[in-house]
Amino acid sequence: MFDSLSEGLQSAFKSLSGKGKLTESNMRDGLKIVEESLLESDVSYSVVKDFMSHVSDKALGKRVLLSLRPQEELVRIVHEELVETLGPVDPSLHLNADRPTILMLCGLQGSGKTTTCGKLTQMLREQKIEPLLVAADLQRPAAIEQLKVIGEQLGVPVHTETDHQDPVKVCQNGVARAKRDGNRVVILDTAGRLAIDEELMAQLKKIDRKVGPDQVYLVVDGMTGQDAVNSAGAFNDALELDGVIMTKLDGDARGGALLSVKQVTGVPIKFIGTGERFDALEPFRPEGMASRILQMGDIVAAAREAHRIVDESERESLEEKMASGQFSLDDFKNMMQKITQPGLMGRMMSLMPGMGQFKDAMESAEAGGQMKQIIGAINSMTPAERKNPKIIDAARRTRIAAGAGVQSSSITQLIKQFDTMKPLMQMMAGKGGGDRMAMLRQLQSSGALTDPSMGGAKVKQSTGKRLSPAERAKQRKERDKLKRKMKRKGR
Repeated sequence: MFDSLSEGLQSAFKSLSGKGKLTESNMRDGLKIVEESLLESDVSYSVVKDFMSHVSDKALGKRVLLSLRPQEELVRIVHEELVETLGPVDPSLHLNADRPTILMLCGLQGSGKTTTCGKLTQMLREQKIEPLLVAADLQRPAAIEQLKVIGEQLGVPVHTETDHQDPVKVCQNGVARAKRDGNRVVILDTAGRLAIDEELMAQLKKIDRKVGPDQVYLVVDGMTGQDAVNSAGAFNDALELDGVIMTKLDGDARGGALLSVKQVTGVPIKFIGTGERFDALEPFRPEGMASRILQMGDIVAAAREAHRIVDESERESLEEKMASGQFSLDDFKNMMQKITQPGLMGRMMSLMPGMGQFKDAMESAEAGGQMKQIIGAINSMTPAERKNPKIIDAARRTRIAAGAGVQSSSITQLIKQFDTMKPLMQMMAGKGGGDRMAMLRQLQSSGALTDPSMGGAKVKQSTGKRLSPAERAKQRKERDKLKRKMKRKGR
């Protein structure tokens, strides 16, 4: 997400590091790179000028220039200004207690409007709320059929009327049905066009006036750049939008539309689409998005993804097993099967602070194949072997390897990795998300995640800069310290 913008900002910060004394000239050079990165990402020119004006005023102050860590001060200033530019946002839906809440979705064709109806439905169902979908795009029979399919996939009712040509009447009948059937939310999938025209706007205004939706959301394609901003302005002039849902941010969107919409139109972004799956819709959080752009991760979003993978009862059971040291290869296999969903592991890595460099490695075909091999190897073991891998001797390793279609050395490596993970799981049990992230970063910095002597996972990555003797000694010291800590824990 926004890789080019993130890399541009990082190069600006790196240009200021390593300087003995930071001058105003050095800072202006760094700020120039920030400005160029924003413009290259298709951020509105007026938004860039306002953004840079605020950042420059703070960054060129004596407190920053004379600070011991001016680079970190600039990161803080840019982060705060990004949050200010993107927010404030209230992502809640404010559902009515006494009548159905009507959500009206509008947008141009191809923006992902009908699919977003399904994503909103999935989000509501996770909150134990069953909505009613209303197919009000009567210009495109395919849109009605698509909404029916989505309803069947998610197990929710869809209101359609093939004999009506009046979308207002269809919407009114849909709302009446929701009241009768007890649906708390009604989602109206309205008509779209290839471009904004008077007929479309007149129809949407009529639905807005006659049906009276509680909230009106515009769905825009995040890859269309400033066209998305112009669309938001035109729709807002006609309908007074309550928010924007920006889709396709998992592609090569440059980020210009996201950073510009709120400042140019005054309409907040409420949700963002980050994939094709129905669960790939996130409530928009300015703080989290600013952190992602600056490659600082997003703990709240990572926790939300984790709770989707493992429900509360499963999580409590795992915590107990981790704390008592009874975490088995069966539990390990179940976790692996959950996280091997397409794109999930890469998404989780990109949300964890300091773990973004593993994203591509985790999403590679090689990593997917390795995970399938691990699952296959565990499936080839007996229940007793999964519960206690210490009983696996050379003969058993040969049998397991033959059953899984891998080399015997792969089974040895798997057991070594599990032996490394088990005490780590025990150490992490009962700790909060922040403490667990700190431990992961410690593992990463010490090289434990990639050091074969510790049984760590071998992840192919960039060799990076050449370490100095002092840096190598420091890393070795951290690794030895971690080994001693794990050894004590295992006793």
